[in-house]
Amino acid sequence: MSSLQPVRGTHDLIGEAQLRHAHVVQTARRIAGLYGFDEWTTPIFEDTRVFSRSLGDTSDVVSKEMYTFEDRGGESLTLRPEGTAAICRALVTNGLTQSLPQKVFYAGPMFRYERPQKGRYRQFHQIGAELIGAAEPLADAETIAMGRDILAALGIAGDTVLELNTLGDAESRVAWRAALIAYFTDLRDQLSEDSLARLERNPLRILDSKAPQDRALVADAPRIGAYLTEPARAFWDGLRSALDLLGVPFRENPGIVRGLDYYGHTAFEFVTERLGAQGTVLAGGRYDGLVAEMGGPRTPAIGWAGGIERLAMLLDATP
Repeated sequence: MSSLQPVRGTHDLIGEAQLRHAHVVQTARRIAGLYGFDEWTTPIFEDTRVFSRSLGDTSDVVSKEMYTFEDRGGESLTLRPEGTAAICRALVTNGLTQSLPQKVFYAGPMFRYERPQKGRYRQFHQIGAELIGAAEPLADAETIAMGRDILAALGIAGDTVLELNTLGDAESRVAWRAALIAYFTDLRDQLSEDSLARLERNPLRILDSKAPQDRALVADAPRIGAYLTEPARAFWDGLRSALDLLGVPFRENPGIVRGLDYYGHTAFEFVTERLGAQGTVLAGGRYDGLVAEMGGPRTPAIGWAGGIERLAMLLDATP
């Protein structure tokens, strides 16, 4: 009889692997503390509505990847697939919406039913930061700068590039969405099955598709820059100016839309070429409507998460 193995998509942390993992967390925790972030810990599983309401029914996470189960009391629970929604739920639950801004750091395991491959697991670990209650572009720049400083403290900032995009405000996205629907409707016979299903419900998700036939079509799709309102354009200009002021280099990438539906305005990724297909090591954006989805008031917020396994792999790959 063969010995029992870890469940597919999971892995043990022992020896050097555990030391690298701990080094990433401890380094991130130290830098976050210098920026005035406090550490929070939320449950590993939550009421399923915490994620289904916030992440979007059309997102791959909700439609395909969540580990959801019914407990013995008949309640639908989900192992957390990401940390931001749980932090916003905790903010509301603990009566902190009147004590803003809140700067929150977290670290822990997340769970998604994905196809396991190098740098992608079904149980994976993240560090994350959320700045809740700050509406100005400088808050986005500060939070991004903290991510950059964590990468620098790990000695891997030189192996990454910050890619930046705007998703505009709600009015901008309505106009952009209509343009995307018109564009992709004319090409519907060439879309993948998944993207065809997203066409009417959330065409922005098509831009995030990895299917080869979709990528060819996405290259010529309408870009949000043509549909930005004046306030959205002012925010975008303010963010880029703030990053320049803080000395954080970036390159604009209109293809970044992120995989979750709660993002608006800022979207960004720190990417590397050293890890192949799984090149995003730290990413996030602005999510001004998420606290309200948890029952609180509409509250501006910006945050990011970094994959600890990928950061540890990059440490190994860096000379």
